Order: sequence, then structure tokens, then C-alpha cells
Amino acid sequence: MRKKKILKLTFSLLFILPLLTQAQTPQVPAELEFADMIIRINPQARREIQLDVDALYRNPSYFKVKLDRVNLFMPYVERELKAVGVPLDLKYLVIQESGLIADAVSTSNAVGFWQFKQGTAEEVFLRVDNQIDERKNIVTSSRGAGLYLKKHNNSFDNWVCALVSYQMGLGGAKSYFGNRYNGQKVMDIDRNSHWYFKKFLAHKIAFENQLAILTSSRQRLVEVKVQGPTNLSTLAKRYQVSEDHLKEMNKWTSNGRIPAGNFSLFYIEEVSPDYQPAVIKSQPEPKPSPEKATTTLAAGPMDAFPKIEGNTQRATQPNQITINNLDGVQAAKTTSVEQFADQVGIKERKLRRLNDLDSDESIEAGKYYYTQKKKPKAAVETHVVQAGETLWSISQKYGIKLSSLKAKNRIRKDRDLKAGMVLNLQDHRKRGEDIPIVKINQTQRVAQAKPEASSPTPAKEVSTPKSATPSAQSSQLSHTVSPGETLYAISKKYGVTVDQIKNWNQIGSQNIISVGQKLTIFKP
Repeated sequence: MRKKKILKLTFSLLFILPLLTQAQTPQVPAELEFADMIIRINPQARREIQLDVDALYRNPSYFKVKLDRVNLFMPYVERELKAVGVPLDLKYLVIQESGLIADAVSTSNAVGFWQFKQGTAEEVFLRVDNQIDERKNIVTSSRGAGLYLKKHNNSFDNWVCALVSYQMGLGGAKSYFGNRYNGQKVMDIDRNSHWYFKKFLAHKIAFENQLAILTSSRQRLVEVKVQGPTNLSTLAKRYQVSEDHLKEMNKWTSNGRIPAGNFSLFYIEEVSPDYQPAVIKSQPEPKPSPEKATTTLAAGPMDAFPKIEGNTQRATQPNQITINNLDGVQAAKTTSVEQFADQVGIKERKLRRLNDLDSDESIEAGKYYYTQKKKPKAAVETHVVQAGETLWSISQKYGIKLSSLKAKNRIRKDRDLKAGMVLNLQDHRKRGEDIPIVKINQTQRVAQAKPEASSPTPAKEVSTPKSATPSAQSSQLSHTVSPGETLYAISKKYGVTVDQIKNWNQIGSQNIISVGQKLTIFKP
């Protein structure tokens, strides 16, 4: 009798488990958003795409291994695509191309994360030689893929066509599509649509709801900037990981040697069980400890700067951290520029030049200083001046040259700064255009404010930009983020802009939201 019950239970499980697996498999919708387009899928194409989605989910163990890789590398893919102006929806293409395996090689000898042939790689400024193969570097290859896709989209003004051209080449895609889809914002997918895009949709549907879900993996990928010539053996000691681990994570260097130049080095760091990669939170400065390297995360467009990455536990030592993606170091104590220059191993004159320091200035404990030339523009468009800030402190905050900051805003002296001024960090202010001033709520900073058009009159106080402050007639709502939702989709749902949602909820420049997060919406 007992044996019959066991057999009955076994048969029941064999029947139920496939149904459970099927219930967890995403279903292909009749309509979805892709980039800035609406994609409508007819029933026959939905069945075809669903077969590919089901195949990706068929082996749970294999899917989990791939998902762990996706969660490890995808933040860097997103960062690089965004930097070159490519919609983040195209990030799923890297999963389709290589499964995020660094040294993947196709039958046509395409190599790396994004499957570049050597000639194409060199077209998008990737280095491929007997020392370095940047097709196997997640940062450089993603940047190259973004440039390639953006260039092709310039010909079509249609990201579907641009994506298919990744497989066919620009000439092949032009022959295939002609110009009938140029500029189209709605496309219908059916049995005759190109197989490569349908395969892409399968990967997007399969993975988009999974990226915000934590897997059992408690690891994150750390990027540090290193300057050659050096080797992995030396770097392994510096970052307290094994040389074999660095070789595994940095297959872009073929022989363990890094030639002269600046390169991104990667290693995996174990994180605590309460680590939440989908949420960027403000954290206090870590206390020095030789045991472990960490990456500092910060919240909000303004509060995210300076962006400190690398071995932050040894930030006071040279070649350990980057500041806004530039080499830098933190001052352990207040001292003279001469003594600090000796400590970090560069000439005093160069240190002053890199950090826009006058001859009578000293180094202040706790502040960050650059050991690499600052940039002519910042990663964000604007900065709202806070009380007590100086032109120099703002230039250091964003890694922008002091002379560039002054020139962009036609302002020369600190005495001309006023709290609430909206300074340009990328574009030069037009001649005769005054710097607008916004009201600052001291308990909630206005970040990346978009100044309203101003007439050429003396600087005066204007109201906070519409993107940052709701009108008196607005109704406040609360939206709970669902799996797969994006800021763009939420903005469309409520008839507001992405920038408004970011400002209302203090969301950083990375556009990161998490499943279950409560967002405040002021609906017009």
C-alpha cells in the first residue's frame, strides 16, 4: 500500500513539475516596447519566438549559470551603451551573441563578448594584436558595439534595422530593408520578419524580468584602472586575489603582461548576503582595512560624484582607486603639495597642474586628488551650486578642468558664485546668457536641474525647473515597480518624463530601480 502511494506521488510530481516550469517561463506578448519603438507581434511570430524562450528556460541549471554571468557583467554593458547614446534595450544582444563568455569564438572566427571579427573590431577602435585583444574586455567591447550600432542607426533611424545590421552588415541590411522602415516608430513582426531580430526578442523576453532578481550568487565584478607596463602577478598581490583568477577574468591580455597604457582590470569580489546590486545607496566612507577591497556606491546625480571606484580600503595609496574614471588618490593627512607629491610618486609641478592647485595651497586630509589629467567636460550636464562650494571644489567633484568650468559658464571668481546657480558642465553657455538660479530646499537637493530659458538680463532667481518640482494642481501617486518595468515605461504610463521621476525620487544617473521599489509620481 505504501509503495503504491509513493509511486502515485512520484507520477504526480513528474506531471506537475513541467507545469510549474512552464508557468515560470515568460510568455511572448502581442506588443512590447523596444528602444523608442512599439513592436507588434502577430500570433504566428509569437509562437515562433515562444519556442526560443522555452528553449532558454528548458534547462534550469544552465539558465541559472548564464543568468549569474548576466548579472555580473550587465552593469558595465549598460554603462557603455548609455555613454555612446544607444538604448539600453540593445543590451540583450550581448547575451544572444556570446552568452557573456569572454573568449567565445564563432565558426566565422568572430571573437569575444560581442563577437567581433578583427577588421570590424579595429573599425570601432578596439586593439587586437599579440598582446591585447579588447574584444574580450567587457568595457571596451561594449563601447565598440555601441559605436557600431549607433553608426548603423544613423543610416536607418530605426533600431530594429540597426540591430539586424549587426548580423548582416550595413550593406546587407540596406539591401534587405531598403528605406521602407526608416524613421518608423511602430513595426509589425510576422513570419517573414528577419530571424535575427526574432531571436533577439526571445532573449529580451527571457532575461528582462530576471535582471532585477537576485540569484544565489553573492558576487560582483569590480573594475579598476591600471597603468602599464605591469603584469597580472604584480596586480594579484595589489588587489589580494590569485593570479589565476585575474587571468580568468582578464582574457583580453594574452600572456599575463599589460603593456604601456591605461586598461580596465576586472576581478570578482564576494559580497555580504544583504548586498542589493539593483539599488544604489549612499554609504559612509569605509574605515581603512587591509583585508578587503570594495567599491563605493553613492546615490543621486550630484551625490554620486566624485565617483570613487577600485580598492577604496587603500585609497590613500597610489594606483588603487579611480576618481570619476581617472587615476587618483586620497590624502591621508593635511600636508604640503611637495610632501604629498613625493608620497604618490609624481612631480610636484605635475600634481599641481593636474589638480589646478595654486603655489600657496596645501593638501587637505580626506580629499581626493587626481594623478591623471582631468577632462574638458563632466559626465553630467549641470551642477546646482551648494552653499560653501567653490569653482575648484566643483571642478574636483566632477573631474573637469577648472579652466573649462570657468569658460563654459563665463565666470572667473568664487565671489561670483551663488547658491542655486545652475552651472554647465558640458556645453558652453551662450554669450550674453546669464546663469539661472533655482531655489534650493536644503533637505532635498535639486540635481541635474534643467534651467529654463533666460533672457540676457542680470542674474536673478527663477523658479525650480518643472522637471524637478510638481505644480500645485498635481496629484501625488505611489507606483510599485514590477518585474521588467523601466523608467521609460513608467513615465509613459503616467504621462510624465523620465527626468521628472528621477528628480522626484532621487534616482541616480545610472537609472537604477528595483522590483518592489515605491516611486512617488506627481500626475499632472
